[in-house]
Amino acid sequence: MHAGRYAPSPSGDLHLGNLRTGMLAWLFARWSGREFLLRFEDLDAERTVEGAEAQQLEDLHAVGLRFDSQQGHSSIRQSERLSLYTQAIERLTESGLTFECFCSRKDIREATRAPHATPGVYPGTCRNLSEVERARRRAERPASLRLRADREDDGAAPQVSAQDLLLGEITAGVDDFVLQRNDGAPAYNLAVVVDDHLTGVDQVVRADDLAASAPSQAYLRGLLYGTEAASEVVYAHVPLVLNADGRRLAKRDGAVTRSALREQGLTDEALREMLLDSLGLPAGTLAAALESFDPASLPREPWVFRPRDL
Repeated sequence: MHAGRYAPSPSGDLHLGNLRTGMLAWLFARWSGREFLLRFEDLDAERTVEGAEAQQLEDLHAVGLRFDSQQGHSSIRQSERLSLYTQAIERLTESGLTFECFCSRKDIREATRAPHATPGVYPGTCRNLSEVERARRRAERPASLRLRADREDDGAAPQVSAQDLLLGEITAGVDDFVLQRNDGAPAYNLAVVVDDHLTGVDQVVRADDLAASAPSQAYLRGLLYGTEAASEVVYAHVPLVLNADGRRLAKRDGAVTRSALREQGLTDEALREMLLDSLGLPAGTLAAALESFDPASLPREPWVFRPRDL
């Protein structure tokens, strides 16, 4: 199966940026003849809001999105797939591709301030600890689990590329990124790779602030499922929606959710047409917009939304 997907986190109402990205994911999938799947990324229990999943689904349906069934269900939830993530981590561990890390965010931040350190990149502090040292550290704090990525001869992170329909080739060094948090929860990079592969997703459309993670995810997919599986994935990182100050749109910016806009008198049809217009597509149904859809003609700059313009 070849599929695209939309994967929101049920942490509250979707705002215009979320809905616009979901609409683009649908258009890309249908334009390329793929199925279109829905996945709720609800691994972070502290951020999950009761009722948000149903509200998000209602909002997506309201702007015209429909999803194909998968494994007999209209959607899947990451919280119900923990055993799959555990199996993936066990495979990597058995191959010697993981290590325990006891660093806090503060530890890493301070280490990367040192001379010659690359800011934001994990400095390898726990990569080669002895068993005695690991035992001592376990008594102090629980460990997260990191990927033991390959290293070049000079110790540098390997450079990995992923193909993007809008951005071209995305290349970045692959760090020893976290696979499992120190509370035992699977990390984002691991979960999305496992889910995408096992549900046949080979087209990933999402906001361009996530573009930097594509090489790491492609690298991990290659380790778990083979280089061919990794090379088959096509990315399309689409521009964000920004507020009037040029910052990423958020619910604190006012009337930026479907429910808030409805209170101001904006119908679902008008909302859909506004989003289509922001993409340079004709008003009407998504099926009609699909007839005019061409990735090469999409805007490459962020859409600036000002509620007062309504």
